[in-house]
Amino acid sequence: MSLSVEASRCLIPTLLAAMKAPKAPFPTSKRASILSMSLNAPSSPKRSALLAMGALGVVFGDIGTSPLYALRECLSGPHGVGASQDNVLGILSLIIWSLISLISIKYISFVMRADNEGEGGILALLALGFPGMVRGEKHTSRHTFIMVVLALLGTSFLFGDGIITPAISVLSAVEGLKVAAPSLEEAIVPITVAILLGLFSIQSHGTGRVGNLFGPVMLLWLIVIAILGMRGIMMNPAVLQAFNPWFGLKFLIDHKLHSAMTLGGVFLCVTGGEALYADMGHFGRQPIRLAWFIVVQPALLLNYLGQGALVLSNPSTENLESPFYCLAPAWFSLPLVILGAVAAVIASQALISGAFSLTMQAVQMGFIPRLRIRHTSESEHGQIYVAPINRAIMIGSITLVLAFQTSSNLAAAYGIAVCLTMLITGILLIQVATTCWNWPVWKALLICGSFMLIETCFAITNLSKVMQGGWVTLSIGAALLFTMLTWKRGRQFLSGKFAAMSLPLDDLVDSFKRHEPVRVRGTAVFLSSSTVATPGALLHNLKHNKILHEKVIILTLQTQRVPRVKEGESLEVIDVGSGIWRVISSHGFMEQPDVQQILRSCASHDLICDPNQTSFFLGRETIVPTRKNMPIWQSRFFALLCRSSQSAMEFFNLPPNRVIELGTQIEV
Repeated sequence: MSLSVEASRCLIPTLLAAMKAPKAPFPTSKRASILSMSLNAPSSPKRSALLAMGALGVVFGDIGTSPLYALRECLSGPHGVGASQDNVLGILSLIIWSLISLISIKYISFVMRADNEGEGGILALLALGFPGMVRGEKHTSRHTFIMVVLALLGTSFLFGDGIITPAISVLSAVEGLKVAAPSLEEAIVPITVAILLGLFSIQSHGTGRVGNLFGPVMLLWLIVIAILGMRGIMMNPAVLQAFNPWFGLKFLIDHKLHSAMTLGGVFLCVTGGEALYADMGHFGRQPIRLAWFIVVQPALLLNYLGQGALVLSNPSTENLESPFYCLAPAWFSLPLVILGAVAAVIASQALISGAFSLTMQAVQMGFIPRLRIRHTSESEHGQIYVAPINRAIMIGSITLVLAFQTSSNLAAAYGIAVCLTMLITGILLIQVATTCWNWPVWKALLICGSFMLIETCFAITNLSKVMQGGWVTLSIGAALLFTMLTWKRGRQFLSGKFAAMSLPLDDLVDSFKRHEPVRVRGTAVFLSSSTVATPGALLHNLKHNKILHEKVIILTLQTQRVPRVKEGESLEVIDVGSGIWRVISSHGFMEQPDVQQILRSCASHDLICDPNQTSFFLGRETIVPTRKNMPIWQSRFFALLCRSSQSAMEFFNLPPNRVIELGTQIEV
């Protein structure tokens, strides 16, 4: 333990000095940075402690339960190397320095500094490096296109990891029954399925409540595994030599190709790293850092060392196949299995919450169809619930448990997605460092490339698992990537089609001065994606009904490159003339616009509008698949996505009895 602290003290300040933040970070940075700190920095030590406790229950569940299976897979898995002293010390050294370099240094100390006003995740990183993509602009270079595809691929892999994490975490914990109660071995899979059903059923209560429930349990789990680890270290204190990185390097040199296969097991100890960044918006940067350095990292290091000491003292088959549970005295085996199962449920929460955050970002950035997103907290903006995603992850996780049956089988499919996502995060971080932080290219390549070199080694070894089950995660990622690219391409085509068919609003207003249409009492609101063109629904209304309301509001909802927009800067109201008003409402990619609330806010700009006395006109496109603009199978898939998208009425919270839809057929 003392060696861990000393190592961290020596390494982290050195690299932090090399990455000292620039005095002029990036456009809007100073204001954005201050806003980020005000949103995420706790206002008091008590609040900081409470958020750190919640972070334990949501953010660190995945990485906090990795001792259940990581060392076991290295020693006795398909590529296990046995329990000689050199092997055990070498593997432990690789685990220790993987945790320190990739989690403590890369993610906690560096990547989490690249927050987009407090929000994290690979799409937030994309928004920082390529703000035009958030505003819906088409990519103008091959470099931009490649970066966007990489970001979407990383997002897809995280969704796939969100499916496999609950399955392997819960299954590996319940498998402790083989040690504590061998007679219940046949019930392991049914118990796992029942636990997963319970986990996904409580997600609708919100991340904050889940964190408050899980946080204390996770703290208890970490304390218990730390004590068990110290108990193991006392059996063989020589295991502390593993802090010397030479043992890890020597292991790689001695075992050559076989050691490369073992790296796939070593990587399992850091598989929750990306969730730390993806979930940053739920609790903030400082509480996550506090929880990691004070509680999580020490507990993990102690437990891995304890397991290694146990194996060195008694390399029996039972200790090799279940080093974690064999650390406990016999009387504590069953309580530890129960606690492990609860902790494994918590482990699943990190990726589930991250999937919710990524979904909201993807919807607002136009990469997936509209989904109903429910905010579960009035004070924490990032705490949301997405029912379709929750159901999809639940079905996928349970299917994996039933198909693979054991955590060892699932381990072959685990890790590939996270490893590739970590690599993609490093690539995007180089873009952010050079364009937003004004770093020279050599500095960005040196700092980020050093981490990517480690991750590349892990990626190469993990790719060997493809035929053993890794194809599952890669297939999920590929399917989601295809979905997002198809939706983005189709929506960009529709936007271009509408722009070509539209009439400038100024021209329409000028025509009213020559030929005034029949006006009727009331207010009509038309949604438009353009700030200059006339909405198609308005033109259809004039063409077919030959009337115009006495007050017409053309509402444009714009997504900005930041997670949230300040209240005073979010609304612009323009009197165009002839009773027509243009309202432009800006919102961040982590905000869900509420049209009724926006219209009420117009009163401060001398535009009175009661949503309950207003008619809302929406355009509804019927997609006719053709071969003109994309392959027929892709255009049919886009048409299916359009039909499955949530209606604008529900998504924007419009009064259902005051909405009028005007349809248009469009060939794609």
